[in-house]
Amino acid sequence: MTKVIYEVVEHDGGWAYKVGDVLSEPFPSHAAAHAAAAAAAERQRHAGATDGIEYEDASGKWHREVAEGGDRPDTVLDD
Repeated sequence: MTKVIYEVVEHDGGWAYKVGDVLSEPFPSHAAAHAAAAAAAERQRHAGATDGIEYEDASGKWHREVAEGGDRPDTVLDD
């Protein structure tokens, strides 16, 4: 199972949560960023519908894949 780690960090004069190299929008307090990260992590654990997705990788190449709705990661909030 894939493990996704959410981390609360200082960002842009406030606080944000980070997953890998991706940052959320800034929040005014650590507590607000923590609550947003906890909510996002919880939502990511729940199964959804199997659906097609498209995304662009770091080199600018577009990909099309089928995302299995029941294949959910283990999420961790680390701050």
